[in-house]
Amino acid sequence: MRTQTEATVDPTEFTAFMRAHQDRVFSAAVRLTANDAHAEDIAQETFVKAYERFHELRGNAAAGGWLKTVATNLAINHWNRYRRRWRFFGDWGAGSEESGQGPPDPPADETPLGEAFTDERRASVEEALRRLPAHQRLPLVLFHYDDLSYDEIAARLGCSLAKVKTDIRRARLAMLPLLRQLGVDRESLEDAG
Repeated sequence: MRTQTEATVDPTEFTAFMRAHQDRVFSAAVRLTANDAHAEDIAQETFVKAYERFHELRGNAAAGGWLKTVATNLAINHWNRYRRRWRFFGDWGAGSEESGQGPPDPPADETPLGEAFTDERRASVEEALRRLPAHQRLPLVLFHYDDLSYDEIAARLGCSLAKVKTDIRRARLAMLPLLRQLGVDRESLEDAG
């Protein structure tokens, strides 16, 4: 039996909608998961949700933002499921990240993420992000790409504010040698930003 939504969705129109937004959705998911297969699954699930609400999204200028938010939430849910499994097996230590005693964030000019990257630099940053552990990559991406505050990140990831700050700081510091390995030096990043 077909639902009302399925009966009213023009497949050609939805396909065009999906193609117009697929890169944004996949990019949001892969930045957070650092795994193409997981990002594809998240993108597919995002578009299933979009299909169910296509009558609201059709022609809506905010559709791209809605899709990115859904993909981000699905990626965070995915990560939280795996994080709970890691904790169960004891692989996720409480360590000093939870203590709140981490050093302060580096100044903004020490941040490896700038706005004006060339395509090559952008690809290097994306690759460096993929190499970060999930507990560092997620808050860093949410902070720099999704412009969430530390408090918002802590709430979405279900962890302490101190852990978010520590993980972002450590991720920034970890990015520098990864970028050097990929042929991007700090000075070129600073010149670009």
